[in-house]
Amino acid sequence: MSVVRLTGQLVCKSEVESTLVAKNLPEHVSLTRREPGCLAFDVTRSSDPLVWNVDEQFADDRAFRTHQERVASSEWGRVTADAERRYSIDGWSP
Repeated sequence: MSVVRLTGQLVCKSEVESTLVAKNLPEHVSLTRREPGCLAFDVTRSSDPLVWNVDEQFADDRAFRTHQERVASSEWGRVTADAERRYSIDGWSP
């Protein structure tokens, strides 16, 4: 088993969308950090108010896949659905 690491940026299309990210981020981070297999999870605003830096680490493919599935049907998934994702994923075998 290999650690899966996702790094990159979540890019909002507007200030309204970025405000929704900021509002929903604390719960998203809290829920994710409690997931089995989550080793690290950080989402921070960059110097550009529409861009958020993302750094995630999960113990293995299964933990990462479970996280992705949960997020897809969550409030976070809904409010960030239109945001651009510029991610790189290492150690994942889709």
